[in-house]
Amino acid sequence: MTEKQTEKQAQNTEGSEYDRLFYPYLFAGGKASLEEVLKQVQHSTLEKCREVIALRRATLATSRQPLLAAAEAMARAFAAGATLLAFGNGGSTTDAQDLVTDLLHPPFAHWRPLPAIALTNDIAVVTAVGNDVGFENIFTRQIIAFGRPGDIAVGISTSGNSLNVLQAFEQAKKQGLLTIGLAGYDGGKTRRSAAVDFCLVSPGDHIPRIQEAQATVYHALIELVQTLLITQKERADSDEVRR
Repeated sequence: MTEKQTEKQAQNTEGSEYDRLFYPYLFAGGKASLEEVLKQVQHSTLEKCREVIALRRATLATSRQPLLAAAEAMARAFAAGATLLAFGNGGSTTDAQDLVTDLLHPPFAHWRPLPAIALTNDIAVVTAVGNDVGFENIFTRQIIAFGRPGDIAVGISTSGNSLNVLQAFEQAKKQGLLTIGLAGYDGGKTRRSAAVDFCLVSPGDHIPRIQEAQATVYHALIELVQTLLITQKERADSDEVRR
């Protein structure tokens, strides 16, 4: 065995500080029993569940009124024919795509499909704008192309400070779109931006837990919007019958 191979094997055995902190049972040198390993895995899973539940509760405590107000504004916009444009980076990209998918293909038969576009879906556009104009413009250019007055722009950022998300909000506001931001930590620049109509903050400092809480937020928004639209339709139908 070469010196480099020996060193690599030692590194694999020792693990990183992160690995030892979160997965100590992997470095017990064969001393940990299956029962001990399962116990630690169970403990780790339960701790993560407790953390995300606590953050969801904190999110509701800090963002209850903005959440309800944002849902009402979104319902009015959809009723008037709006399209929702969603965007974010990394894990927030997949959240934006999930939001759009649930709007286009509702999970319940009594919910109506709502028009929505995820601005990261067209990789040709994203890479072209990123290469030719700059990564900070990948959402802004699409807002310019697709956004119409009365549409909805939803930007997701765990830090609240993503430059391309912030610039997209500014452009959306110029074009008369309703702007809604989802952010973690203290909300960052998203919460302080005059271009954001509603900022829904998940006040955590651990990215995986923030993203899980944000997923709860946008699913709550969808449910509230659909409920409001159903109520509006029932009232309209009732008024029509009375006439």
